[in-house]
Amino acid sequence: MFKIEKPEMVNKTFRLPLELIEQLSIVAQNKGVSLNNLVKQCCEYALKNLEKDDTK
Repeated sequence: MFKIEKPEMVNKTFRLPLELIEQLSIVAQNKGVSLNNLVKQCCEYALKNLEKDDTK
């Protein structure tokens, strides 16, 4: 049976440098995804690829 799932989301505010936001916005637009989705994927990738000692 088809089941629609909706992951729990939380709103947070982060301050990022303007240049970084501009770069991320360009990438998101070129890839056809939302800025929010791109930032989420970047964070997930960074966390998965941390060196073992960095996760303490």
